[in-house]
Amino acid sequence: MSYAFNAAEVYKVAIQIEENGKRFYEESLKTIESPEVKKLFTELAGQEVDHKHRFESLLAQLPSDVKFSNVWDPENELEKYIKMMAEMHVFIADAGRIGKVKDAESALKLAMEFEKDSVIFFLSLEEACAGKKDQELVKVLVKEEQEHLKRLTLELLKLNK
Repeated sequence: MSYAFNAAEVYKVAIQIEENGKRFYEESLKTIESPEVKKLFTELAGQEVDHKHRFESLLAQLPSDVKFSNVWDPENELEKYIKMMAEMHVFIADAGRIGKVKDAESALKLAMEFEKDSVIFFLSLEEACAGKKDQELVKVLVKEEQEHLKRLTLELLKLNK
């Protein structure tokens, strides 16, 4: 079975991803020692909160024609599916992934991996959106994740000099 997602459904995934991202950055702070990376991760955790609020606001402002699912879903299975996709694909803050964070470099590399996954994930969802209007709204998400990836990459380059 395939779904064509609307913008509202994609923003719900974005909200979950931002929550997961915040949790990842905060958990990583417990194991890294570099003051520069700690500062960056603190800022990124805060931005994840800001993004979540922004996406919640955008969701609330969506026109009514893109707020409703375009499939019949009397048991709200699509909502569960969307949450599962966000949990499985991006920023899973489980012990296994966080356990890979041993120092600033490994934290940055893992964060970059997650941000790349976010970009790919949202680009895939953009294609799955039902209409052009929905696709345009999703592009906002992609730009936000690309900015995080840029900041992480620059910090890793500074660290490796």
